[in-house]
Amino acid sequence: MFTGIITGMGRIVAIHSLGSSLDHGKRLTLEAPAGYLDDVGLGDSIAINGACMTVTTVDLPKHQFLIEISAESLARTSGLAQPGPVNLEKALRAHDRLGGHIVAGHVDGIGTVTHFAEVGESWELRILAPHELAKYLAYKGSITVNGVSLTVNRVADLPHQAGCEISINLIAHTVHNTALQHLQTQSRVNLEIDLIARYVERMLQNEKNT
Repeated sequence: MFTGIITGMGRIVAIHSLGSSLDHGKRLTLEAPAGYLDDVGLGDSIAINGACMTVTTVDLPKHQFLIEISAESLARTSGLAQPGPVNLEKALRAHDRLGGHIVAGHVDGIGTVTHFAEVGESWELRILAPHELAKYLAYKGSITVNGVSLTVNRVADLPHQAGCEISINLIAHTVHNTALQHLQTQSRVNLEIDLIARYVERMLQNEKNT
C-alpha cells in the first residue's frame, strides 16, 4: 500500500530485456537520490510512477536499484519502457501518516495530457481519461497520476464514449518536487482510481443484480 505522496524523484538509467520475444519483460536499473535506499532491502516494494514494483538488487554506493517488470505490466503502464525521470514512493508502513489517500500501486488505465500550464501561482493539469475509468472520477474525488495523489477539480464527460477530461490544480511544490514537471501535451500518464470508488461501484452492481 502507498499514499500517493512522492518521497523521491528517481531516474531510469538502463533497460535490459529479459528475453528475445515480446512475451519477455525488462530489467530496469533506477537511480535514486542519495540516501534514499538506506532502508530499502531486497523484496521491498517501491511504486515507480504509480506502479508497485519489487526491488531485486540494491547498489548503495551507486544509489541504484533494480526491478524486473513483466511484459503484461509494460503493456498496461506508461513511462517505464524508456530512460527518464520517474516518481518514487516506498511502501506505506503501519505508523506512517496517510498524507494522500489509500493507493494500491496498481495502474487502472493510461490517460493523455491535454493541457498543462501555469495559472497564477499554480498549474492546471488536464487529462483525458479512458471511458472505462470515467464512472470512477468525481468532483473533489481522488486520483493518482504517475503515483501522485491529486484532487479532481472538474470532470467533463465527452460524447460517444470517448472518456472524460479531468482538470487538476497543482501547487508549485508538487510540480517542482515530482516528475510531473516534465509533462507536456500528449504525454501519457498512469492513472489509479480511488479504491473506495471501486468498491462503491461494485456494491451498486450487486444491488442492480438482486
